[in-house]
Amino acid sequence: MEEPGFWDNADKANNSMKELKNLKDTVEEYHRLETAWEDVETLLEMGYEENDASLIPEVQEAMADFEKRFEHLRIKTLLSEEYDGDNAIVTLHAGAGGTEACDWVSMLFRMYTRWAEKHGFTTTVLDYLDGEEAGIKSVTVEIAGENAYGYMKSEKGIHRLVRISPFNAAGKRQTSFASCDVMPDIEEDLDIEINEDDLRIDTYRSSGAGGQHINKTSSAIRITHLPTNIVVQCQNERSQHMNKDKAMQMLKAKLYLLKQQENQEKLSGIRGEVKDNAWGSQIRSYVMQPYKLVKDHRTGAESSNVDAVMDGDIDLFYQCLPEMEQSFKKSAAGTIKQLQWGIICATIVLVKTSVFPMRTKGGIYG
Repeated sequence: MEEPGFWDNADKANNSMKELKNLKDTVEEYHRLETAWEDVETLLEMGYEENDASLIPEVQEAMADFEKRFEHLRIKTLLSEEYDGDNAIVTLHAGAGGTEACDWVSMLFRMYTRWAEKHGFTTTVLDYLDGEEAGIKSVTVEIAGENAYGYMKSEKGIHRLVRISPFNAAGKRQTSFASCDVMPDIEEDLDIEINEDDLRIDTYRSSGAGGQHINKTSSAIRITHLPTNIVVQCQNERSQHMNKDKAMQMLKAKLYLLKQQENQEKLSGIRGEVKDNAWGSQIRSYVMQPYKLVKDHRTGAESSNVDAVMDGDIDLFYQCLPEMEQSFKKSAAGTIKQLQWGIICATIVLVKTSVFPMRTKGGIYG
């Protein structure tokens, strides 16, 4: 920071300051975890020396808090891909299921908003389209915060809901689908050439919450990239020009990711399968009747506490994804850290086995 010329390039300097802050926060959290672990060890020593079983609930509580914070820091170290540290732009679309599917989109929108709040992230609605009778037909929201895209990218796919429909007078069980698309909010100027003749740009009046300015002018922008049929929309900004700039930024990011995906498919010789927004293509199912269960079909991770999941408690599902581990193993530093995490996890198992033998069976590390 004191180096001559450091502030000559404001964008580069701000990025460096942001990276420095993130590194400092990580180091500070590591030291706090060290202190928390020492507290657990102290409680264990007291319990053994005094043979005091009344300390067990306190040790359990301390261990649960340590595990949660430890897992959060572990996942943070896995997010090392190129755009993992960027903000995330999440788009939800109603699929098969009619009004029920639109209501399902509104439920998912609330779930991701609550998740963002719990992680200290901010949310900004970029585009919003009401359902014809109820719910939301489509919504695009920006989730801003450190590693927001890294966390949210695993949510991309089809989400399936099974419940007794509140819109069916006969009280029949209904299955609905919604798609979730996630892309990084890439602020840097991407080397993507876009031919103006390949674009169809439409303007329309904004909908949803937005104050007096919204709905009165056709400031919302929809851009369709004709060769790929990619559609991006933005209505959040107060002027048509600003909405167009934001939509073009989103389009460039989508085309860049598409190019990356095509290159990966060429290298592997595998063509990615296009998923329909309907039965058989879901990444996760949310069953509310006749039993309660949320299950991720990629990893088998599941939770019977559906209410907590719908209130934003979705960390379990991305923590189990193999791509998290794969991105972590790509670097030499990752290999060293992996050994460190392994030692800590093994220590946790030993502690839980010695103090809470009944909890280790089927537990997080058991």
